[in-house]
Amino acid sequence: MSYTLLKGSFVIRYSDLPRQGPEPDGDTVKFLPDTPALVETLPRTSGQGPDLNARGISVRLEAIDALETHFASTHQELGLAESARDALLALLGFTGVTFFADQPNKVQSADQDSIRGHVLSNGIDANGRLIGFVFPGDTGSVDGAAIFLDDTQVDQSANARLLADGLVYPAFYASLPASLRLHLAETSRAARAANKPIWAESTADPDGSATIPDLATLETLAIWPKVFRRLVPYFAAGFTDFDGLDAWLRADPVNRDDELLLLATAERSNMHDVIKASGTQIQLTVWPEDFVISPDPAPPGVPTGPQQSVPGDVVIIAALPDPLGADRGNETVTLLNVSSAAMGLDGWGLVDAAGGRYELAGSLGAGDAIRVTLSGALQLGNSGDTITLMAAKGTIVDQVTYKADQVRPGRTVFFGR
Repeated sequence: MSYTLLKGSFVIRYSDLPRQGPEPDGDTVKFLPDTPALVETLPRTSGQGPDLNARGISVRLEAIDALETHFASTHQELGLAESARDALLALLGFTGVTFFADQPNKVQSADQDSIRGHVLSNGIDANGRLIGFVFPGDTGSVDGAAIFLDDTQVDQSANARLLADGLVYPAFYASLPASLRLHLAETSRAARAANKPIWAESTADPDGSATIPDLATLETLAIWPKVFRRLVPYFAAGFTDFDGLDAWLRADPVNRDDELLLLATAERSNMHDVIKASGTQIQLTVWPEDFVISPDPAPPGVPTGPQQSVPGDVVIIAALPDPLGADRGNETVTLLNVSSAAMGLDGWGLVDAAGGRYELAGSLGAGDAIRVTLSGALQLGNSGDTITLMAAKGTIVDQVTYKADQVRPGRTVFFGR
């Protein structure tokens, strides 16, 4: 599965409205994309569109779950929760961060209110947030490029580093490719074997149950955050023990009783199947890296596919990355106008994965195709590449990717769609 590269800036404070600014924690941070239209092209597994405005969009870090610094007017064990938050901000490059004493989740001051970075995302979650892996700094690839994320690359993400340092729990959703899940599961197990911070304090897990008579006790513990987020409303509903928890979970299969896939048995299950609870005792019976969580389902009739930011009136139908003889000056890309009207190409460009750009001009008639001979900074890779057609304002009109095994001397790669 490929991820979409989003360049931009991570934001932790609004200089004009600091007390109304973001509330970063160990697995969520605000991000202002350079090209907001790219966010609209991401899949929406739960049917929810992106919660994006002029100040950006929140990123929910894929594959991890940090202790809650704030949730429904409560929190988890604050020492570990704040350690994860502070580590994430440091990994992204923020320094000198302080928080308001009376608003401990709002940034009062920092050496940087925002800082450059990038996100690899493959979708929007049920709360309208980006799901993604986050990285500090810029990258040479073009904004919007399709990136195939491997184990080595994912280890450079803040997500994986927090997991390796034992500051967060794993939380693997179905949006995470299996190969990355297997790799990150080993990362989590290694952190637990080394008794790193969160695992040294962890309770209500397969190693032993926890005694939780009330919300005040719950706030002092390190337990898997998804269980915590179920227990807060459970206590708020007036329950004083866990004898009714199983039935309460089952009563809401979307918001409480998440669907799971137990990896050891390949069995479809739910949250109630991995929680043992009675009286004041509760325990997660399966380690969280050993099951996959299904995203919230989309309401009937609500589309889950990506929403194209610009209709695909012009598409890339072919490319010649390895012409006979010299490549430079002989590589070509073929465009087709599938609309019923001529399309002006002034200010448009073709961009490769390394950021090289070829400027387009003129117009392309309705139903016409044009074979563009490339020159300058844009060079197509013979070991695979991504070609992006961008409109004048930086919006992606079309994007294609080819692999090394499709490239042969003198042979045109056809993108049949």
